[in-house]
Amino acid sequence: MKKSEIFLPKVAANPGNLLFRFSLGQALYDEGQTTEAIPHLEKCAASRADWMLPRILLGKAYLQTGQTAEARPVLETALALAIEQNHDDPADELRSILADSF
Repeated sequence: MKKSEIFLPKVAANPGNLLFRFSLGQALYDEGQTTEAIPHLEKCAASRADWMLPRILLGKAYLQTGQTAEARPVLETALALAIEQNHDDPADELRSILADSF
């Protein structure tokens, strides 16, 4: 069973649960269903200004789907959050993505 199959019914039953929605977006992204992951990641990123992880995945998903203009500000915000929250590994990864992609 795919991980997304675990979270699809959970999100359907409780669409306001952002942790279920993030898990679904992450599972879809990991399974290569990038386009399907984007709306879930967008909703999570919009829900909290300090939530870094959905922004990282959302930025990567935008890049993978050719939405470069949308990706850059999301990735830059994720980098600022990583620095502010002292997450060194994500910050390094984001610096690399930004340097390689723009």
